[in-house]
Amino acid sequence: MEKRKYDLEERLIDFVLLLDKITEELPSTRLANHLASQIVRSSTSPALNYGEAQSAESQRDFIHKMQVILKELRETKICLKIIIRKKYIDTYKTKPVLIENEELIAIFAQSVKTAKSKL
Repeated sequence: MEKRKYDLEERLIDFVLLLDKITEELPSTRLANHLASQIVRSSTSPALNYGEAQSAESQRDFIHKMQVILKELRETKICLKIIIRKKYIDTYKTKPVLIENEELIAIFAQSVKTAKSKL
């Protein structure tokens, strides 16, 4: 069994790489190209914003950056759901990525909740 990663930065980078594999397999249609472009932006944003959140200037700044991460993760999830519903890629390839996406959403939602409770 694979050891579960708890380093969020590494986990977010791995998430980007998983999504890159998916976007590279998408067909060349208008919708698939649009989704690929969108998912590249929305999946890379959490990793980049996480770096910014680590050097937040205040608790409110930290919360804002964490909320941006959460927003982008949710956007990625919707793109993935469209890809799955369109059956662009086999479910065995997309399901683990969707599960990881949902786990990351849960982690960051809890982080936002905890940070807000400290205001």
